[in-house]
Amino acid sequence: MDTLWAPWRLSYITAPKEKPPATGPACFLCRTGAGTKEEDRANLVVYRTALSAVVLNRFPYNNGHLLVAPLAHKAGLNDLTTDELLDLQLVIRKMIAILEKRINADGFNVGLNLGRAAGAGVPGHLHWHIVPRWAGDQNFMAVTGDTHVISQSLDALYDLITEELVR
Repeated sequence: MDTLWAPWRLSYITAPKEKPPATGPACFLCRTGAGTKEEDRANLVVYRTALSAVVLNRFPYNNGHLLVAPLAHKAGLNDLTTDELLDLQLVIRKMIAILEKRINADGFNVGLNLGRAAGAGVPGHLHWHIVPRWAGDQNFMAVTGDTHVISQSLDALYDLITEELVR
């Protein structure tokens, strides 16, 4: 595998970006979470608590791919209350147990994409993906061109991390 060093791109990557999408009709997770129990099936909501909802992914990586999101429109982990964070983690655990039992998954990819650059399709409303996996299935992460772009030198990254650790 080749490595392409491009430390000059760091300023572009770390520059301020556009604000996340507005709440309300512009955010499908807000619309889905605000739906009524009667609308849950049409909205693909399979479970909800007072603080979160579980939605079937309309564009799944694998059978059983779920989205777990807070009902409140929040973009980052630090925006969540302790109650919301605990609720979301308990819901994720519950959904994994259900999928293990009902579809016999051998394992799971559980992930949270924070920000558009990290792959978040809805960067303004954080949500976890639960993707069931089976022994021998394909990895859903595409590998292209055997080239990685490293946007920061290792020295700069080292300094950044060690400076933060001593604060």
